[in-house]
Amino acid sequence: MDKNIRKILDDLQSTDVDVQYAAYVAIMKITDEPVGWAYDVWDECLRNLRHTNNHIRSQASQLLCNLAKSDPERRIMKDFAAVMAVTRDEKFVTARHTLQSIWKVGAVGPAHQRMVMDRMEARYKECSTEKNSTLIRFDIIEGMRRLYDAVHDEEIKAAALALIEIEADLKYRKKYATLWKLTPRRGAPGSAAPSVENQ
Repeated sequence: MDKNIRKILDDLQSTDVDVQYAAYVAIMKITDEPVGWAYDVWDECLRNLRHTNNHIRSQASQLLCNLAKSDPERRIMKDFAAVMAVTRDEKFVTARHTLQSIWKVGAVGPAHQRMVMDRMEARYKECSTEKNSTLIRFDIIEGMRRLYDAVHDEEIKAAALALIEIEADLKYRKKYATLWKLTPRRGAPGSAAPSVENQ
């Protein structure tokens, strides 16, 4: 592994928050593209999912999601449950950061997509009694939208719209639905986006 990459990874655990944040921004940008060193840090990331510091847990889950595209051995398929566990983290901000990243795993390939969709659908249904259930559901629907935009599979859209319909609170159902409204076509200023029912 390149020494500069190793330093960035080490800086993720710096006690200086500015150094830590700069390292986080740098490593997420680097891993937006496939890298050849994923397995050099894979087990370290897995261990850090249970770190006592919630920032490190958050960074580890997001990094693993980014590294899924650099995983020819498909390790993420067996380790994804550990990532999903962080969506129930005691620190809600950590749980949200993880929820907002897991769609990236689904964009890797069809098997990954099925796994991620199954877990997100289950999480959506199970969270109804949790304190922050509406935020969790919003993040899941947004993740499905981002996955749909990445792979253009209509089954993702159908699944998301079906989940929206089981939300009992109309206000939140409408909020989730806004993520799936189409933008007006160019050349048609002021045209309204169609409702979910018409899509």
